[in-house]
Amino acid sequence: MQNNGTPSSDKPPPIRQYDTNSPAESQQASGSDAKQQSRRQSSIPVTFEEINQLRAAVKANPRDNKQELHLAKRLASAAVTLVDDPDPKVRTRKREEYMLEAHKHVKKLASQGYSEAMFYLADCHGTGQLGLAIDPKEAFNLYQGAAKLGHAASAYRTAVCCEMGTEAGGGTRKDPLKAVQWYRRAATLGDVPAMYKLGMILLRGLLGQQASVGEAMIWLQRAAERADEENPHALHEVACLYDVPPPGSKVIRDEGYALQLFEQAAKLGYRVSQARLGKAYEYGQLGCKVDNRNSIHWYSKAAAQGDVEAELALSGWYLTGSEGILQQSDTEAYLWARKAAMREFPKAEFAMGYYSEVGIGCPKSLEDAKRWYGRAAGEFPDVSL
Repeated sequence: MQNNGTPSSDKPPPIRQYDTNSPAESQQASGSDAKQQSRRQSSIPVTFEEINQLRAAVKANPRDNKQELHLAKRLASAAVTLVDDPDPKVRTRKREEYMLEAHKHVKKLASQGYSEAMFYLADCHGTGQLGLAIDPKEAFNLYQGAAKLGHAASAYRTAVCCEMGTEAGGGTRKDPLKAVQWYRRAATLGDVPAMYKLGMILLRGLLGQQASVGEAMIWLQRAAERADEENPHALHEVACLYDVPPPGSKVIRDEGYALQLFEQAAKLGYRVSQARLGKAYEYGQLGCKVDNRNSIHWYSKAAAQGDVEAELALSGWYLTGSEGILQQSDTEAYLWARKAAMREFPKAEFAMGYYSEVGIGCPKSLEDAKRWYGRAAGEFPDVSL
């Protein structure tokens, strides 16, 4: 058998180009793609005129910190988009000029204690923007400085750094207790990712904390109330708690409410909730009636974002087909299972073993079947089929 996934036969298995849309995928744009498209549409390209106007406005009102930071960010954009001189040396010089001017403004604002500028400069040190060398320690110091001034997002980043530690690039020593303290501080200041993170820490008893479903639910519900496309996770977790309440907790099972929350998260593009809805409509769970169309719809949404559970579920749907909704296709069944299996999903690896053994969507090969079954059982974890 070949190592690239081709069974031992003259006829190779079908291969789908997953970077192009299949008919099913083209009908459902993922929440992530929709968000990116919205950002592209709302983003206005920087112009020389805008830069000059902002420079003049900042000069006229030097105390307007927000406007000066905006100028700095637009200068950083200009260094990338406005420099198009054919001479490489001239291009480099002009880009450096824009970057230096941007850095000058940001550094000045940060030194004056403007927390938004401190946060932005910390990001630059963390990622190498503005031509700066990546410096996790300096990034941490700026995040912590802004956090102490009450900047919520900086408090969250400070917590992340404390949780990561120096070896993982956090720029400070690993300190779970401090991480929890900063997550709590950020959550109290209104940072939604911190509310979710703190909720999960308390729910699962992480970072040395004692598990507390009650307090976890408070923070997760607060995060769920503020959910958006970037922060849909808490909706799903609260839904899970109402779907299957933890033993001994005061949470009362409420399938209807759980379904509402899963739907909210799914509509925000959260693939895990989309896959859960696919399963609910496939098997008639959460008070739903069995609905093949809705099941395939939500599985397709989740699979388009790479959810392995949904990919395997779609494989099953293509294997059987659904009259008037989805045409049966052994080829599609094979391809979806293989896509999930290539990311070491044991159930999909087992399905690939069966497909290879029987010859579904690919030439029959007992050798390939044995290898896939072996991977599913953990016997060949490093073998690339």
